[in-house]
Amino acid sequence: MRVGVPRETWPGENRVALIPPAVAALKKAGLDVIVERDAGKAAGFPTGTYESAGAAIGTRDEVFSAADILLQVRAIPAEPARLRRGQAVIGFADPLGSPDAIRALAEAGTTAFSMELMPRITRAQSMDALSSMATIAGYKGVLMAADHLPRMFPMLMTAAGTLTAARVFIVGAGVAGLQAIATARRLGARVEAYDVRPAVKEQVQSLGARFVEMPLETADAEDKGGYAKAQDESFYRRQREMMLKVVASTDAVITTALIPGKKAPTLLTREMVEAMAPGSVVVDLAAERGGNCELTRPDEVVDHHGVTILGPSNPPALVPNHASQMYSKNITTFLAHLLGKDGAAKSALNLDLSDEITRETLLTRDGAVVHARVNDLLGARA
Repeated sequence: MRVGVPRETWPGENRVALIPPAVAALKKAGLDVIVERDAGKAAGFPTGTYESAGAAIGTRDEVFSAADILLQVRAIPAEPARLRRGQAVIGFADPLGSPDAIRALAEAGTTAFSMELMPRITRAQSMDALSSMATIAGYKGVLMAADHLPRMFPMLMTAAGTLTAARVFIVGAGVAGLQAIATARRLGARVEAYDVRPAVKEQVQSLGARFVEMPLETADAEDKGGYAKAQDESFYRRQREMMLKVVASTDAVITTALIPGKKAPTLLTREMVEAMAPGSVVVDLAAERGGNCELTRPDEVVDHHGVTILGPSNPPALVPNHASQMYSKNITTFLAHLLGKDGAAKSALNLDLSDEITRETLLTRDGAVVHARVNDLLGARA
């Protein structure tokens, strides 16, 4: 079988699905690899490094026509006419947010897999691309806040006087939030964090941050995969009221709250931003899903009463080299799982639907959408 790696065409997408060392590993496993010219250029991987690793280099048409399996960062088909029946496509597909795009993949006859739907089980940890990219986002979000804040993060005692540490408030303590806490602490900030899931309190404290507790009913705040569950509007209203005091005394707020397949909850209101001191910064890592801050505009810098609001819609693409390295490991490990123990000796992927990893990530097969949650969404739109 031949693996194809197209250049990403999504606006602002600088990552690549496969890095050169991974090409060598796939070749060793018996797979042929064809990479579109300059596919890795934006991530710091020149075409020559792919050639040296044993990949063939081709045009976009050649990659799509030759590949049995396409590895992509963004698998939603901007060019469905290039796909062919029987081809396998693996990548981020936003299946719960854009189910109509999944129907297009089915109509093209592809066998498509979604990296977003990787189950959070021990066997799949090395395939968990969402966690990998969230790690990058949490790190980058803190650096963006530090870069725009008109003061330094650490406390410094100098001959010119003592500089007090910046106060940073992280909203959401999932993978991105925990990495943001760790990064802000390494930079010397005083860090506080809040999450609707009380179970993460110990993790927050283990990183040296103070966990902000709010007297809210949170017994049903976490799903079986460990993700935060959406709450009703009355819950979010009470949460915002309690959060106002914390936000008002903070120099930088970094929001990371996302609900898979849904619009991001509004946690930071105009009133809360206006309570912050001029020069303060908000970094909204949920901007691509509408944002946690009421004033966020994706990929724009907003100045509201002296408070800077940043809404990067694709933070991992701002650190494309290491993001590509991590994603490449995730997707090639998943590919090895799909190939099974016979590996490249087989002429087709191993679609064992009794396996949770395969079953939960498979979106389309034989011209049909086969994922139950996506079909439910498509049925609701009909």
